[in-house]
Amino acid sequence: MERLTKRRLLTLSAATVITTPALRAAAQDLPPHERQLYEAARREGEITWYSGQYNAETSEAVGRAFNERYPGVRCNVVRSTSQVAFQRLSQDARARVGQCDVFSSTNSGHLTQLKRENRLIQFKPENVAGMLPAIQNVDPDNYFHTSFLGLFLMTHNTRLVSEAEAPVGWQDPLDPKWRNKLAVGHPGFSGAIGVWAVQMRKMYGWDYFRALERNRPQIGRSSQDPVTTLNAGERSVGLCVPIGTTALSMSRGNPLRLIYPREGVLAAISPSGIPSNAPHPNAAKLFMEYQASAAMSAVVRLTFNEPLRGDVPPPEGGRPLSETTLLAPSLEEQERLVPEVRELWRDTFGV
Repeated sequence: MERLTKRRLLTLSAATVITTPALRAAAQDLPPHERQLYEAARREGEITWYSGQYNAETSEAVGRAFNERYPGVRCNVVRSTSQVAFQRLSQDARARVGQCDVFSSTNSGHLTQLKRENRLIQFKPENVAGMLPAIQNVDPDNYFHTSFLGLFLMTHNTRLVSEAEAPVGWQDPLDPKWRNKLAVGHPGFSGAIGVWAVQMRKMYGWDYFRALERNRPQIGRSSQDPVTTLNAGERSVGLCVPIGTTALSMSRGNPLRLIYPREGVLAAISPSGIPSNAPHPNAAKLFMEYQASAAMSAVVRLTFNEPLRGDVPPPEGGRPLSETTLLAPSLEEQERLVPEVRELWRDTFGV
């Protein structure tokens, strides 16, 4: 697996010194549909992105690369878990203030709810036409579009658990031998964990989580928290962890190994949308074009995230999507059932 250093990340996405010639050069290099939006976005000067999809390091790299591609339009990255980002957006709405220009969540139900409540702008980026066909047109009405293809699986600390001993299916961690050895996020904070809980209940019923609770997992917030916990040697197996964050940690020498469960991996085909009260609507549209572009996919693959386009190679060391079984509840199930499993989770785990 390719080793990624902080210096390389900074080099790949370093900010550009903004000068008048740089602005002219940037505009000339853009395709016509982006150039027109860029001119309007420059007059607005900035965009605020509520990022609940990529981890903090990737989100910041995306923001810096956007700044370089579109000098004069600053990307303000507000990174949190998806549920926290949605709560922040809801608080903005109650206060009748517009702070968010683009909202991105791993819980697609957040976007379907916002659409139903007439809280999103209708917009279709032209760059969507170049994305993988399977993730296009998630909303035929064009109120939101795919901006993240997250794969979530299990991982183990190879110093604490050998490959031969590691679980191979989603039900294996329910064995009593894993008591006090598991780590997982929380659906009250993480959109991905909420979607995973819906999928596991769909496959095995809520008894799956009753059995999991008896093994006393360490419950964090983000789906990424188990990676930190396993790196520290506090637990040995992480459940529903993102491939990107785990692979990035592995590339830095941490003793982790990806586990592709026999039943399949959770696929979070996750969207972004523009709130109807976005203070910088043209910059928001430009950012949506950027999310669908080859330029952003080229950035996210460097931190081992899945590109959204076929014209960008997959990340180093990952299993091809064609060889992976993908599991995902429908958009309707995510909106309807994630709030339900959050309450069941609190009742079962007491947190």
